[in-house]
Amino acid sequence: MNWNIWLRQFHRWVSIVFTVGVIINSIAVARGAYADWLGLLALLPLALLLITGLYLFMLPYAARWRSN
Repeated sequence: MNWNIWLRQFHRWVSIVFTVGVIINSIAVARGAYADWLGLLALLPLALLLITGLYLFMLPYAARWRSN
C-alpha cells in the first residue's frame, strides 16, 4: 500500500477516535463526573490529526513544487 494512502486511512480512523473522545468528554461533563485524564483522551488524537492533516494539506503543493 502506498504511504500516502496509508496515512490518509490513518487520518480518517484517528478522526473517528477523536469524535468518540469528544462524545465521552461531553457525557462526563454533563454527568458531573469529569476527570482530567478524560481531557487527554481527546487531545492525543487531536495532535495526531494536526500532524497528519498538515502533511496531507501540503501534499499537492509539494507535488507541484517537485514538478517544476
